[in-house]
Amino acid sequence: MPIVALVLFTVFALLGFGWRSWEQRRRTGSTGFKGISGRPGSVEWFAGVGFIISMGVAVFEPILQILGVVLPVSFLHAPWIQVTGTAVAAIGIAATVYAQLDMGESWRIGVDKSETTTLVRTGAFGWVRNPIFTAMMTFGLGFALMTPNPVALAGFVLLVVTIELQVRVVEEPYLLTTHGDAYRDYLAGVGRFVPRVGRT
Repeated sequence: MPIVALVLFTVFALLGFGWRSWEQRRRTGSTGFKGISGRPGSVEWFAGVGFIISMGVAVFEPILQILGVVLPVSFLHAPWIQVTGTAVAAIGIAATVYAQLDMGESWRIGVDKSETTTLVRTGAFGWVRNPIFTAMMTFGLGFALMTPNPVALAGFVLLVVTIELQVRVVEEPYLLTTHGDAYRDYLAGVGRFVPRVGRT
């Protein structure tokens, strides 16, 4: 299963980051990568760095399990859990790509405060405000269940924490400043990661 996990992570990275940034560059002339927000040590900075670390953990934790450096948590080490994790991870990949396509030319990784993009409220964005992050967390959960060792579980927790920080501390304030009342209306009507949950 660790080998399958590495294959799925490669697919996730190639589609979610590689292909999507290539497509963005083809459409707009920009890859969409805006870098890490905030000064080093700030909450905004930690959100970006933590996300990168969580992706690094995802690469290395199956390798550590293959090498016997870490072992699966016993109560999560069962074939049906690993098969379920594989299915959840595959759904997460498909949902990530779908939500990225729905975002169109507004797709970015990171925030450039000098830039104004269209506020997307249709498709997956009509159900939740952050469907790409919802899909990434879905992938992360499935991936952790495929190789449920302590490093994988810690990486998943780090992924969730840094996504929460990125959304709440970086992206929502930026969108509120940029789009004003239109974004306030969106906040009131659409959930943050789950439909109807996290409306303000």
